[in-house]
Amino acid sequence: MTEWLKEGERLDDLQCDGLRLIQRPDAFRFGTDSVLLADFANPRKDDRAVDLGCGAGAIALLMAAHRPGLTVDAVELQAEIADMARRSVAMNAMEHRVNVLQADMREVWHELGAESRTLVVCNPPYGRLGAALESANAAKRIARHEGNLSPVDIASAAARLLKNGGRFCVIYPALRAFEMMRAMEECRLAPKRIRTVHGVDGRAPKFVLMDAVKGGGEGLHWLEPLVLRDREGSFTEEWHRIFDPR
Repeated sequence: MTEWLKEGERLDDLQCDGLRLIQRPDAFRFGTDSVLLADFANPRKDDRAVDLGCGAGAIALLMAAHRPGLTVDAVELQAEIADMARRSVAMNAMEHRVNVLQADMREVWHELGAESRTLVVCNPPYGRLGAALESANAAKRIARHEGNLSPVDIASAAARLLKNGGRFCVIYPALRAFEMMRAMEECRLAPKRIRTVHGVDGRAPKFVLMDAVKGGGEGLHWLEPLVLRDREGSFTEEWHRIFDPR
């Protein structure tokens, strides 16, 4: 598979049906949050899905692998990262299921069509511009820091793409959860399922997984907290279900 690689790139194992992902050590790489979101979104086989800010394509590939029949449009702003995602899709023979577009998520509805999709997922940049030391590497900086991409921009991009009744699934820092929920409300996206993510049992959550419905009514379902390690540091059953299925 090394023929798919360019200089400075490497292959990483997605630990799902033999899938491999092309990544660069000097660029932002997929992590735990991407795998958690792909599992939480739980797409239907007939969904027409969009992954906003797809990076190297991990979430789109994982969702397509877990749900035969699903099609995903994977949208990435950075041309060089979108190129890596396209090659990963081709290398895994998933071109008929995953389509990579190099585009700004705020404008991609012009190409994909307004209110044309039933599921949108996003693992957005978490860092506020100027709130933390930014990476000198452009690829990492764009992936980690929201810049001029606000929670409202993200929610609005999802809402433009979704049909009424369509779902928007996102993972976001627990400390900033209210910002995303407020942005969802502004864009007529009603949160319906929320699951907190705890690195270790008994500690405060690090992330929040949210599932919102366009045009949905009131009523919020809090799911059981997702704990990755017990107090002794061992991986939980839920971690094994998501990351190490047998």
